Amino acid sequence: MRAIVTGQVGMDKKRYIEAVARLGGERGRAIEVYHVGDMMYAEGPDIRPGRILDLPLSRLHSLRRAVFKDIINSAAEQKNIIVNTHATFRWKHGLFPAFDFDQIQALKPDMFICLVDNIEVVHQRLHYEHDIDATFKDCMVWREEEILATELMAQAVGCPNDFYIVARGRHDDNIEPCLNLITRTDMRKVYPSFPMTHVVDMPEVLAEINHFREELARHFITFDPGDVDEKLLLDRAWEASRAGKDFIEVAPHAFGGRAGEAAPLRVPVRQILDIAGDIDGQIYMRDFMLIDQSDMICSFIPELPGGVPGLSSGVERELQHAFEHTKEVYVVWKPAKSPSPFITETAEKIFASVDEALSHFEQKGMFPERDLFGH
Repeated sequence: MRAIVTGQVGMDKKRYIEAVARLGGERGRAIEVYHVGDMMYAEGPDIRPGRILDLPLSRLHSLRRAVFKDIINSAAEQKNIIVNTHATFRWKHGLFPAFDFDQIQALKPDMFICLVDNIEVVHQRLHYEHDIDATFKDCMVWREEEILATELMAQAVGCPNDFYIVARGRHDDNIEPCLNLITRTDMRKVYPSFPMTHVVDMPEVLAEINHFREELARHFITFDPGDVDEKLLLDRAWEASRAGKDFIEVAPHAFGGRAGEAAPLRVPVRQILDIAGDIDGQIYMRDFMLIDQSDMICSFIPELPGGVPGLSSGVERELQHAFEHTKEVYVVWKPAKSPSPFITETAEKIFASVDEALSHFEQKGMFPERDLFGH
């Protein structure tokens, strides 16, 4: 498969993609990787590190075309490839494209993947790696632009059903979905649905939910909404604001061994509150897109203290959206109280446990065959 992988500046896509290719190699699924940025620097050895986006647009354009010409020629001999690039840049020149349609068409990609990550981490990386003054709002806008431009690129070259949003994950280790999208066309794609915000202080319920997520991820390509958890960041910011605090600390991501990687990120409360509407809007948009790019949805409804079903409004909307878009809908219903008709009339099957659901999926032949490496 030929995959074009995009993502906003500050994603540190190179390290993530190298991890994907390394795991693929270990499993006998070799992937040739082309880092467009590195290749452009090699094409222009006079360019100082970290300054390529400051070049005149005309030179950026010519460097990129030269690099893509080399990639097109080289990729003809490869089975699986990843082209690490961008769809857009928003820099000192303003907003401008990072691709040429004629060369994208000549490459003949099979899929487009746009990587996303938690915005506070993108903001941190961006300012660590570049001399730029950008707010959280700027980063949210750039992410939305990158997703839209990548989707339009996929549509323009005839891959409208092979555009995917993939999250790096809180610990930068969510590489299985990307690897399997590129190398395992036999795997089904699943959206795991579960309550999030109102169960954060319920460790036993969270343990059940995490078990559900992990089991699905063992057998399917999962597009997990919990891998980008900015709503939790916003809730913490509101609590800090009410307490009169100006900053909150969040757990750091790994920064490739660079200095200071173990230090918690100190995030301004005001900047988080300024993007409250963007966080909610993008969650609403992105989660529906994750459902659309899946074959099926599987929802886990826990039983909360007092026997109350843990059915959030978000989960209900996800189930309805999946049903209306003719996705396969399955529900793991844990509460003793029976589900409402809004659940029973949209779900193809309702299970009493995760094990029961997995057994059904296996009997229906939904699990992929194991490869020679046991994956």
